[in-house]
Amino acid sequence: MAVSDMASMTTSATTGKYDIGEQMCPHRLVLEHVTSRWGVLVLIELLERPYRFSELRRAIGRVSEKMLTQTLQTLERDGLIHRDAHPVIPPRVDYSLTDLGREAAEKVRGLALWTKDRMEDVQNARDAYDARKSGA
Repeated sequence: MAVSDMASMTTSATTGKYDIGEQMCPHRLVLEHVTSRWGVLVLIELLERPYRFSELRRAIGRVSEKMLTQTLQTLERDGLIHRDAHPVIPPRVDYSLTDLGREAAEKVRGLALWTKDRMEDVQNARDAYDARKSGA
């Protein structure tokens, strides 16, 4: 669906669709959760396998405990992540993707791979832009 198509969606009592342009639109909120800085990395990492919190934090790198906790809670609330707390001492919690989360993670990974594959083109565009701006 094109952005222009998504932007034209309006709330309807019969269809239950929402205007994507509204600030509190559920579509927009989920999109923000899935494409957030840490949400993307969590989803992609969990495609590999389930992780314990500390393993996931190390795998992602440079994320605070607080931010990772908030990201995991948000993605769990959205139904993308399953939190499995084991009743052992010390406590053990594993995180994995739900079917819905796996679907979202595959799409996000596709975008991440595209950015990696096209980085040279992006850098060339940036250099050309900077050259035009500095010569103006």
